Amino acid sequence: MDWDKLRIFHAVAEAGSFTHAGEVLNLSQSAVSRQISALEESLKVPLFHRHARGLILTEQGELLYHTAHEVFGKLAMTEALLTESKDRPRGPLKVTTTVAFGSTWLAPRVREFLELYPEIELHMILDDRELDLSMRQADVAIRLSPPRQADLIQRHLLTVHMHAFASTAYLKKHGLPKVPSDLDNHRIVVYGEDTRPPVPDVNWLLRIGMPSNSMRRAALTLNNVYAIMQAVSSGAGLGALPEFMVQEGSDLVHVLPESEGPRIDAYFVYPEELRGTRRIEVFRDFLLRQVAQSRF
Repeated sequence: MDWDKLRIFHAVAEAGSFTHAGEVLNLSQSAVSRQISALEESLKVPLFHRHARGLILTEQGELLYHTAHEVFGKLAMTEALLTESKDRPRGPLKVTTTVAFGSTWLAPRVREFLELYPEIELHMILDDRELDLSMRQADVAIRLSPPRQADLIQRHLLTVHMHAFASTAYLKKHGLPKVPSDLDNHRIVVYGEDTRPPVPDVNWLLRIGMPSNSMRRAALTLNNVYAIMQAVSSGAGLGALPEFMVQEGSDLVHVLPESEGPRIDAYFVYPEELRGTRRIEVFRDFLLRQVAQSRF
């Protein structure tokens, strides 16, 4: 198989259309289409179903895509290892974590890391879904649950504490809950059920103070913990938030201090192939220093 055509096929499969793939590859839509047709002709199998709304991989296309994705991921990993200086860390470093942790804790602290290591190009991918590190969707993950892939190196980074919070404006209007059963008379903002939550038992406020197997009704659901913080800050209701999200000087008030939510362990995770990579080592050490200076 022609590597050039395979690279174009991989881009088309990722983009879902010839036009979008052409924009990524800096090629015309017709040039991309011709290359895919030539690849299909050489393999004597169709790789895409063509539809007015876009392209869908055929069964043979799916097989080729998974293989190509793995190959290009390993090539990118090898390139990164070959170009890195052992003395001075350099090159790209893709870090993924949840939207809440990345936005409120990690992003404000990376300036110091960039100043310490100016030759590292840091790419932060904030997503509540777990990206596949073995396929090089990212180099490193900070995950708020133990990794499910057995072939990943993991190090415990920190333990997060969840508490109930409300804005001063909301409490002034609706009163301060004194015991968990008081939550029945309050608006509760929780994580929605449409997507997998980034942390376990994220909606514990719906069950505390309730009879066994019962849940109170939520007033508002959002599929992002950062959005929950914004809604709670605006006075929409009470919500459960990790302690690291509530900064000093915030308008948010810790309510029901006797009722602590689940404790969540966060892990620093990366593939076995990147063991000993200087970029990862210095980023890990930087995180550990920052964690030691923070409250969770």
